[in-house]
Amino acid sequence: MNKHHESTGPADEQQITLRGPAELADALPYLMGFHPSDSVVMVALHGGRGRFGGRLRLGIPQSPKEWGPVADQLAECLISGSERRGSRPDAIVIFLCQDPVGGESAGQTMERLKPLAQRLRTACGALDVPVLEALCISDGRYWSYCCPDGRCCPTQGNPLALPGTTVMAAAATYAGIQVRGSLRDMEERLAPWQTAASSAQCHALDTAGASLVSRILDTEGRGEVAKETLELARVLMDRLRQAPSAVPSVTDRSDDHLISHDEAAAVILGLQDRETRDKAAEWMEGAEADSALRLWRALARRCVGPYVEHSAAPLTLAGWVSWSTGDEPGARVALGLALRADPDYTFAQLLHQACNEGLDPETLRRCLRGEDGADGGVLNGGTKGSGTPSNGLRNSGVRGGATHSARREGRARLRAEHRPRPRPARRTPSDAKARRATPGSARPGTSVARRRTRDAGRYGQRGTRSGR
Repeated sequence: MNKHHESTGPADEQQITLRGPAELADALPYLMGFHPSDSVVMVALHGGRGRFGGRLRLGIPQSPKEWGPVADQLAECLISGSERRGSRPDAIVIFLCQDPVGGESAGQTMERLKPLAQRLRTACGALDVPVLEALCISDGRYWSYCCPDGRCCPTQGNPLALPGTTVMAAAATYAGIQVRGSLRDMEERLAPWQTAASSAQCHALDTAGASLVSRILDTEGRGEVAKETLELARVLMDRLRQAPSAVPSVTDRSDDHLISHDEAAAVILGLQDRETRDKAAEWMEGAEADSALRLWRALARRCVGPYVEHSAAPLTLAGWVSWSTGDEPGARVALGLALRADPDYTFAQLLHQACNEGLDPETLRRCLRGEDGADGGVLNGGTKGSGTPSNGLRNSGVRGGATHSARREGRARLRAEHRPRPRPARRTPSDAKARRATPGSARPGTSVARRRTRDAGRYGQRGTRSGR
């Protein structure tokens, strides 16, 4: 189970009135920006007319033993998060989305998930927020767990509306809202290779690690590696920019062929240094953003075998560029995968939380640009045109030249000012299991060179842990 849930705040959208389970089921992909396969989705409703508010998604836990604790956590998270953003929900709508597995029918999937729906309803009710509707969506059909009337909600379920034929679809098209396919499709674009080329890429990573680790651990050599990493990344971005874009699957295959194993290995390992990664994060807008996003996706796919944990850096950069360019669903998927690869990756934690809290990415863009206070480029309360920001950051004023200390201060401010309110931590039995089973964790058979290369940019020469 991915314990890093995804949530969003209310958005300014065209007002649409939805009536009944059928229209709610049809609206779900437009609310999320994708089809949330294998997911629990909870949506807060506000006011007498049920205005949509915050929404939350989590992968369905595989073990039914986890359903009770997870239901309690999700209900508390959605309600407390809504309160932080302005008001307590008046009701909640629940969606359980999962296609049949193991030869079962869609109806059997609905029955299997019924206890989870009941636990979620009970958890919300315990916090005095009723569940208005709970739907199961499976194999192109939907069922209501709340409606007992077989005339409108038969036991065999109802078919979903054909894509593009509903009022919600028409309104979404008019508003420019895009549905990016299924969650599974979005994750596969970022998943490590499972092909014959994986072994060659793993060998290239081993070879690059053996030559880079001693240089990264040396003060002078670390700077040289950082320069080489950024220069090579620039070359690869230019190469990708010159290649024509097509549908996502074709573009991804083309990008994979344009980057050699050795080139990918060098940049992946170089990005394990946090200062190098922060400089790469400045490629977040304008003409650079598209080619940078393609590069980070391609590098994430190259983090194969024991190098899965190394994917946290390119995945976080992919999430940052997506968020910066307005693709919030894509950002949440990339950042969620980064935290799945390395749950303690601080930069991903910060961005994931900020994106979920509905913050404006311009705050961090200004910090990374290094804009001068006189131009309004201050963080969190600086006075525009005042020369010295009262509560913000000041630096050299050169675009793209933000100092590391300024970036570090900006991240610290974001973390401090937008940290969730303290509340009792609830650990589930799966938490420890999930942490022990994190893909890419050091384990017998993983070479010392691989671990040292991964950690070289995260530890000082005296062994002091540095922020990630």
